[in-house]
Order: sequence, then C-alpha cells, then structure tokens
Amino acid sequence: MAKLSISVLGDSGDVKCHAQGEEDIVWMVYQEEYEPGDQILFSTDEFPAFYVIRADSCLDEAYVYMTQAQAVYTIPFDQENPFKLPRISYPYGSFIGKQHYLTIRQAGSEENENYRNLAKNVMDQKDSTGCYPHVHANAETKDPVAALFAARNVIDGVVANTCHYPWPFQSWGIDQRADAEITVEFGRPVDMEELRLTTRADFPHDSWWTEATVSFSDGGSETLQMEKSVQPHRFSIRRNGITWLKLSQLIQADDPSPYPALTQIEVFGYNSRR
Repeated sequence: MAKLSISVLGDSGDVKCHAQGEEDIVWMVYQEEYEPGDQILFSTDEFPAFYVIRADSCLDEAYVYMTQAQAVYTIPFDQENPFKLPRISYPYGSFIGKQHYLTIRQAGSEENENYRNLAKNVMDQKDSTGCYPHVHANAETKDPVAALFAARNVIDGVVANTCHYPWPFQSWGIDQRADAEITVEFGRPVDMEELRLTTRADFPHDSWWTEATVSFSDGGSETLQMEKSVQPHRFSIRRNGITWLKLSQLIQADDPSPYPALTQIEVFGYNSRR
C-alpha cells in the first residue's frame, strides 16, 4: 500500500499543516484561511499510478494519473474583477474560510477499468506537471476576468454553456486568435471511443465554429463539422493507445460576434487495455 501524505505549504515553503499514513485514504482538515502563495502538496511513494484527490470540499474528486512523487496545487487567488468574487471560475465558497477538507487515496482496480471521461481533471492548473489529465493552449483571453477563459476550464467537468460569466459558465476563450489551438495530455495511453465538444452558446453574444481539426499522438487527424448549438457536439472516434489530442484549425462562423469559445472537452473511453 502506498505511503500517502498531504501538506499545506506557505509562500516561503514553510509547512503549515501535514497529514500522512498508509491507510486506504489520507485526509486533512486545515483550519486556517489560505494566503496568497499557499500550495497543497499531495505526495506518494508509488508512481506512476492512479489516485483520487480532493483539493477542496467544494470541488469534485479528481481521478488523476501521477507520474511523479508529488502533485502541487496552488491555491487560486483571482485578480480583482467587477463581480467581486474571490475565485470567479470556481464554485462559490471554494478555498474560503477556516475549514478545508482534503483527501488522497489510491484508485481501485475497478475505477481504473471503468468507461469514463478520460479528459476530466477538476484540479488541473496551467503549470501542472506530473498530474494528468493536463490541458494547455497557445491562446487565452486576457481581460479583468481572465480566469473565466483559461484553458483549464475545458476539463473541469462543468458543461453549463448558456452564459459567459461567472462560475459555472467558465470556458476557454481564444483571444480572437485565428491560430488558436488546445491540447489535452493524458499522461498515459488511453483508448478513445467518443469525443464531445461543448461550445459556449450565449447567443447573440457568442459566435461558434463550423469546423475544427482534431489530431492525435499517433499521427492521425480528423476534420469535425460543427454547428450553432447549445447541445454537445458528439463524434464517434476510435483511437487506441493515444497519449494526447489537439484541437486546432478552428473555422469561425460568418457571424457578427467575434467571441466563439469552448466550454468543455470530453473524451470517453478506457485506460489503454493493450
């Protein structure tokens, strides 16, 4: 059984709280307010392996593949925004107050064999390393509420798409870039059966894409046709043993709005069974 631990570190690296054990689950109740620069360290002595982590009581558990001994989660402190919300792209109450419930456990074999959304990771962050799935993009909309349009939003599991602010309507904004592209890294081989793309649909504020290209780590690619829709675009695509996919060549509709955006990427299938 893996030796697991959770630590809350301050900006200078000081340990504010620590819990460890070899039980089925290690938990911590951190009874202080978070401060800018605070980080949570989820650690294990067995990797690469699958783990289930709760970074905050307001967030879903994250099913992740750790390829190194530690997953570092930086407490989000959004910039000032006109909505006066401290963390505009997270559920209200996240990381607030003096009672924070954190957990880590090793995933069970049945979880590792389940059909699931292989892209979902509610604790993904822009600079995450060694904790997958992970998403990154070459463009993100920058404005006073930039966190609402970060790439990480497309794999947080939230599919609400009929508005563009605040949570739960976060999305990936492309900063009006014609060459915008976004990549999901799985960190291990996966067998894909279906791709779902939920585009933001706050019409008439939003535009949409009529076409996109999805490319894969195996060198293949497919052209996807899309339309103006509130519903997810579903594509039956089978790819075995891929480690990443990229969405690019986004063709915008002939529409007055300059704001197409992506709410969610979902990749359904299995951890590779080869």
